[in-house]
Amino acid sequence: MSEQRKNILVVDDDSDLLRLLTLRLSGAGYSVTAAESGEKALAQLAVARPQVVITDLRMSGMDGLALFDAIHRENPALPVIVLTAHGTIPDAVAAVKRGVFGYLTKPFDAKALLAEVERASALGAGSPGERAPHDEAWCSDIITRSAAMEDVLTKARLVAESDASVFIRGESGTGKELLARAIHRASPRRDRPFVAINCGAIPEQLLESELFGHVKGAFTGAARDHKGLVVTADGGTLLLDEIGDMPLALQVKLLRVLQEKHVRPVGSTQSFAADVRIISATHRDIEAEMAAGRFREDLYYRLNVVSLALPPLAERREDIPLLANHFLTQLAQKYKKTLAGFSPEALEALVAAAWPGNIRQLYNVVEQAVALATTPLIPPASVQQAIQNQQNEFASFEEARRKFEREYLTQLLKITNGNVTQAARLAKRNRTEFYKLLARHEIDPALFKQSKK
Repeated sequence: MSEQRKNILVVDDDSDLLRLLTLRLSGAGYSVTAAESGEKALAQLAVARPQVVITDLRMSGMDGLALFDAIHRENPALPVIVLTAHGTIPDAVAAVKRGVFGYLTKPFDAKALLAEVERASALGAGSPGERAPHDEAWCSDIITRSAAMEDVLTKARLVAESDASVFIRGESGTGKELLARAIHRASPRRDRPFVAINCGAIPEQLLESELFGHVKGAFTGAARDHKGLVVTADGGTLLLDEIGDMPLALQVKLLRVLQEKHVRPVGSTQSFAADVRIISATHRDIEAEMAAGRFREDLYYRLNVVSLALPPLAERREDIPLLANHFLTQLAQKYKKTLAGFSPEALEALVAAAWPGNIRQLYNVVEQAVALATTPLIPPASVQQAIQNQQNEFASFEEARRKFEREYLTQLLKITNGNVTQAARLAKRNRTEFYKLLARHEIDPALFKQSKK
């Protein structure tokens, strides 16, 4: 059990059974909220914020299934366990097919009750109020009940009020741009533009023009003036995503812009004021990049006034049911399907998966499961197949780029029989930079000289 006791909402119109359930669960270390009817249970939800709901199936007034439907509409990730008499087991089985987490027969076995509650609470997503005090418009796109993420959001909210540069670290797919947008929405610049650019996705020759702009005729193809993203973001926020991939030559120019707060478009003699708040993000080990001479320390210290680290999905597994059900709701609308949710076993498979691609990979898995769904409840087989497909096919941009670089360098050395000078000339790189690339990929040019016979 965690230091903060998990809360269970127990619903039954039998006061004796309600008292017994409360005693059993309290004795096991849970915090228990009791309600004598479905109507009272709904009123308690927002206040109690339970991780699990246990309800009798047959009650006067609102019965257990009606209560489940009402809960499921508002919070599909909250596990509901139904209690049923032997004569209503078929009804309970049907309820499980609709998305109820599980059922227990009365009189219940204490060990079976605690085992089922523990299993459900491990997946429990809590009530819609679970995210308070961060349940505000500025971060409403960030779905979480993770303590690690709450800590990040607290720091992000504090730094948003200032104009300090923010450096966001995190693996690919952890939501770095989402956090950057949230900081912008919480900042005094919220009514000005938010502009994002992926520094690793644009060729070096175009990146300078995209960032700083160019004038007509500055280079072949420059048919008109282009003001660039720094000027476009004037008064607002500029996200430099994957800043660790920015070429060194461009790092020098960016540093000058940050120091002088002016930007000069390519081919222009005129400078323009640049009042932007910079948020940078990277999945790289930036200290290692600096040590290797691939990232400037002076630029890093300009960008890294406040550092925020996003945890990988594997370190916030309590968020997986929340995220999965959130994505399922979105994607069911996209694919025009009526879905009740994931089976408990399917949710368990999602929570247990490795997730090297983080939230982006989870979204892809849910999308595949939804697209191929033939029943209202997503079965575990669909989820497991989607996870397997993603493991086989999923490759981050960085992995794909690293593979391409290695194959490209190997091909150059084969063509030049290991002559680094010639290979660097073909790649349009200086020898020093080319040697660094070879060292990064642990490629020995001497091996290619031996092939010439």
